[in-house]
Amino acid sequence: MYDVIIIGSGPSGLTAAIYTTRANLKTLVIAGSRWGGQLMLTSLVENFPGFPEGIMGPDLMMAMRKQAIHHGAEIIENDFTQGDFSKEGQFKITAGSKTYEGKCVIIATGADTKWLNVPGEKEKIGRGVSSCAPCDAAFFREKKVIVVGGGDSAMEEALILSRFAKKVIVVYRKNALRACKAMQEKAMENPKITFIFNTEIIEIMGEMKVEKVRLKSKVKSQKSKLQVKSQKLDEEKNPEELGGKTLEIKDQQLIWEMPIDGIFVAIGHSPNSKVFPSIETNEEGFIKVFNHAKTNIDGVFVAGDVQDSKYQQAITAAGFGCMAALEAERWLDERSA
Repeated sequence: MYDVIIIGSGPSGLTAAIYTTRANLKTLVIAGSRWGGQLMLTSLVENFPGFPEGIMGPDLMMAMRKQAIHHGAEIIENDFTQGDFSKEGQFKITAGSKTYEGKCVIIATGADTKWLNVPGEKEKIGRGVSSCAPCDAAFFREKKVIVVGGGDSAMEEALILSRFAKKVIVVYRKNALRACKAMQEKAMENPKITFIFNTEIIEIMGEMKVEKVRLKSKVKSQKSKLQVKSQKLDEEKNPEELGGKTLEIKDQQLIWEMPIDGIFVAIGHSPNSKVFPSIETNEEGFIKVFNHAKTNIDGVFVAGDVQDSKYQQAITAAGFGCMAALEAERWLDERSA
């Protein structure tokens, strides 16, 4: 039997493993077949402390993995399939064809970015397509970028990008933003940020990187223009006035293209929590935290993006992993006293 079973192998899971093994706790990490979390899809990471020149995402995760193994963690790359949390102190975790027993469990399964799922997107992730302005904004200094989304996170992305990019265009599929009023006003007052409503990206184009985007906009008639807002001024503009090109107007749909250097997708995250039906979540699916890193089940802890709908950063995920490990250690100590 293991003292701790950690489900997940991103920054939170591996940080937790480093802490539990250093506490001399027998630790198993269910890494999954696609181990390492979202940083495995990231190119240069420049905001993780300790790397003044930055570090490639996969290199950072490999270093964390080696550190966890160095301290004694056992890592398996089978996918988690089910957990039996019915008997406290004897939790059963199944991965692949094997079932493992642990005195306590740390869930660190992360959250996946909600992508657009349009042609050209997947192959351009890390080559102009991103979901993290704090990570990648500096790469778009004096460039023209798009932010997709209409919520608070989209406004935050746009504001961060405005510090670097020469032009930020927020594209939203509806006719009104859903971000809170304060965030809307802050973004709309920024002279670098323009909003285009009733518009969706339908294709991302470019050879080795993002070069152009194809969009679809709802219009009222053949002569209608795009619904645009800049510094709180409502305007109607044709694609050419925005540096684009009209391709077709049909059935109240305007198809057009625009040269662009980068696209930041900010339409939310999907926490990987559905595989834990007995663990309580909020309406968005993020695992509820009770008294620091504890879940609703005694002895089951949670760390990282699967419980964090706000920050979604590698460094905060690592911090949550540390917290969960310390809570697990204390929980085990209390029961062995």
